[in-house]
Amino acid sequence: MASGKLYRSRNRMLGGVLAGIAEHLDVDVVLIRLIYVLLSLFSAGFPGLLVYIILWAVIPDQPNENIPYT
Repeated sequence: MASGKLYRSRNRMLGGVLAGIAEHLDVDVVLIRLIYVLLSLFSAGFPGLLVYIILWAVIPDQPNENIPYT
């Protein structure tokens, strides 16, 4: 597992939540997205869209390293 804080990724398809989780866990983003979709489709107890929206609101955006701090 990667050290440091969890951020939403700039390599985003929608909100960057799943890509950020994949970068934090150091696994392929396609694998995380596939697991998420399968959990959302085949599990009645996993409200996928609601969880994604909550994570989108809670996980901060990745800071931009190109902007110098003043």
